[in-house]
Amino acid sequence: MPLIPEEPQIHESVPGPRATPAAGRTAPTPRPVPGPGPRPAPPRGAPASSARPGKPGPAAPSRGPVPAPPVQRTDSPQPPVDPTGTAAGPQLQLIPAPAGGAVDAADEAVDLLLDSGRAPGEILVLTTGENHPWATHELSFGAASYWAQQDAADDVFYADAGAERVTGRPVVVVAVNAGTAGNEVNDDATARALPAALARAGALLIVCGDPERINAVLGANA
Repeated sequence: MPLIPEEPQIHESVPGPRATPAAGRTAPTPRPVPGPGPRPAPPRGAPASSARPGKPGPAAPSRGPVPAPPVQRTDSPQPPVDPTGTAAGPQLQLIPAPAGGAVDAADEAVDLLLDSGRAPGEILVLTTGENHPWATHELSFGAASYWAQQDAADDVFYADAGAERVTGRPVVVVAVNAGTAGNEVNDDATARALPAALARAGALLIVCGDPERINAVLGANA
């Protein structure tokens, strides 16, 4: 299932440590899903209801004021729907970035999610290569303290895409970055990470990396 590169248009919000946006990248502010508008009020002095045109008999009794429709929530986008009307699973979005800039692109995506209203605890950031600097820093205090932050779910959590203890969240951001050995991306690790990330994403999966490489990996797993 190839992904079409697009500028980050994120319809969610997420809490967590703010990252510095990648240089030269801008993204539009996500627009909320429009909800149904209020019903127009009847003209002053007009009856609340009347008989249907052409139907004999007295006018129907007044039913009183009509309640306004429920307000549609805009704090998170609705999942895409397939032509049959069933939920199609998490929305997929690709943010083009080189291997060396994938982490920066992921940090920028997190900032956009937070700015659009996502709670930090709803966002998970995964790296296919070298650990995110936040994860490296927190792991220096011990694995128990590090994984306790995932369980608390009150902030953005950063982890290795191959870590088995990682749990799902509504939004998953994957940085297809290079490993510690050099600037090369490990395609085998990416091929394992993307399907696993898709399974962990509840509403939205954002992949930051080289579009050709990502589409090749996704095509091989299709």
